[in-house]
Amino acid sequence: MNIDKIRKDFPILDKVTYLDSACMSLKPIQVIDKINEYYNEYPACSGRSAHKLSKKVDDEVYKTRLSFKKFLNAKSENEIIFTRNTTEGINLAARSLDIKNVLISDREHNSNLLPWLFLYKNKLKVLKSKNNYEFDLEQFKKEVKGVSLVSVVFTSNIDGYTLPVKEIIKISHENKALVLLDGAQAVPHKEIDVRKLDADFLAFSGHKMLGPTGTGVLYAKQELLEKMKPFIVGGHTVYDSTYNGYKLEKVPDKFEAGLQDYSGIIGLQESVKYLNNVGLKNIEEHEVKLKKYLVDELKNMGKVEFVGNMNNSGVLSFNVKGMNAHDVAIILDQSGIALRSGAHCCHSWFNAHNLDGSVRISLYLYNNLDECKKFVDELKKIVKYF
Repeated sequence: MNIDKIRKDFPILDKVTYLDSACMSLKPIQVIDKINEYYNEYPACSGRSAHKLSKKVDDEVYKTRLSFKKFLNAKSENEIIFTRNTTEGINLAARSLDIKNVLISDREHNSNLLPWLFLYKNKLKVLKSKNNYEFDLEQFKKEVKGVSLVSVVFTSNIDGYTLPVKEIIKISHENKALVLLDGAQAVPHKEIDVRKLDADFLAFSGHKMLGPTGTGVLYAKQELLEKMKPFIVGGHTVYDSTYNGYKLEKVPDKFEAGLQDYSGIIGLQESVKYLNNVGLKNIEEHEVKLKKYLVDELKNMGKVEFVGNMNNSGVLSFNVKGMNAHDVAIILDQSGIALRSGAHCCHSWFNAHNLDGSVRISLYLYNNLDECKKFVDELKKIVKYF
């Protein structure tokens, strides 16, 4: 990885040290140019009109679908459903599946807690983590019996801990349970092969993987999608209707109601291309290297307490003794360092651990060692003077 070359594609890095990619990644100029290409050259509908502009949009949207088929090693491009974000993908599955009960982990983002809590409050089981914050596979083997669906985060946005998803899926399938993975923090950072994993569903967001806001993907096995009913219907979801009925389109169209964010979907195609060119393995190794430096430095600061599981990922959560997490983030912001503070949309986990929140660093392919050193220097000042 040529980090200096990569950083030139993100001009805002000249103005800020950005350590908040778990919330939203920056967008390279290539993605921005692709979005503008749509508006400048073929700003039309897809799947509705016969003119050349519309056909061009059709082609570009289909190219994006194909790019994700290859990116995830899906069996068919029809297994790629475009959504607005991970939240919509999980809600789509929650409202379209015919299931009896759900099992989740205790470290889920609100996007993978609230849909199930809302629909299955009395039929929702929550699996507690071990004392070291790792997933408890032995207890899972007991709890999964009789469960219809297991819905768990792939990589946690609290601390970057990656669950043993391959084992979770295998055990779930042995117990005839489907598995949905929240891949928001995993898909942008590591190679994922849905067929090797045998995942039933995988939801993730475009805005965390260099793509435009308001874009996302729900991957699902085609045989499951064909059985599911859409929970939003309207234009593009049917090929005919009368005053007495309608005829649904085939997948994926029956799940993509109304006019889509074509510029976003087409821009997302460019983000996949960018990540492929850099290489997901390279990105993962780069983040681990920077994370190790940060952990080693913060261990030597007496007032710093780590939050969650210390693991090999690009996410690091901590608190400074005697200080509110938001105050730490605000002081760092005054030094040009942007990061996240609070409960990170995981209020249930923080409440269960009697914590108000944490300060969270989240790294990506465009961060470098100089930025990490700057952060360490500024945090040392906070620890010393506050």
